Amino acid sequence: MIKRALIYLSAACIFAACSKDDAPPAPQDIKSTIISDMPGDTLASMGTGVDGKEKRPFYGVTFSFSTRQTRIIKTAADSAQYLKNADWDIAFTKEYNSYVVANNGTVAGTPGYGGPGVGRMVIIEAPYDQVHAAPADEEFERNGVAGVGWDSGSGYGWYFYSLNNHIAVPIKNRTFIVKTADGRFAKLALLNIYKGNPPVVTDLFWPAPYLTFKYFVQENGSRDLKTN
Repeated sequence: MIKRALIYLSAACIFAACSKDDAPPAPQDIKSTIISDMPGDTLASMGTGVDGKEKRPFYGVTFSFSTRQTRIIKTAADSAQYLKNADWDIAFTKEYNSYVVANNGTVAGTPGYGGPGVGRMVIIEAPYDQVHAAPADEEFERNGVAGVGWDSGSGYGWYFYSLNNHIAVPIKNRTFIVKTADGRFAKLALLNIYKGNPPVVTDLFWPAPYLTFKYFVQENGSRDLKTN
């Protein structure tokens, strides 16, 4: 009986191993786009004495989901020429380009104000891969935000920031549904502001802003945002 049990056990182990080896691989995300180390305004600084930088406000950087075009907005003439249109979807603004704003022509104080953009953002407390659909228009109207930056406890940001060490820490498993400038839907994961997308930063002077993020735009106009 013991011998027979050992034979059965061995067969079961072999079957289990074969089943595991033959199991189909986990679905891969081949739809999303990853932007790594996109330079922001790397020549600006919040303080003086930083090599190669000057203390001044940071120039904004616009980004188009569809064309992946970036543009640094330096002057009022740049603003007039490049911001009041639907050619970009999000802008990286303010200190270290850490405030990410949708292109919306009706929200005063944002880069796209006065233009035709209809962009908006909704915050979803779920991992990027688990966000499969954009919410209804009512959700954008009720809980939509113009932009996201430092989360000081409100739940409306994409990173935590310590006033003790002055280091930004990206918030994991928080995804942003974006209505693009022309009304399509996208999902966005904001991953890092430091060069190289390091998992941990301990150096106040780590090169920044170099933005890393991942996104998917549903080009057919539907709310389907499944990527795996």
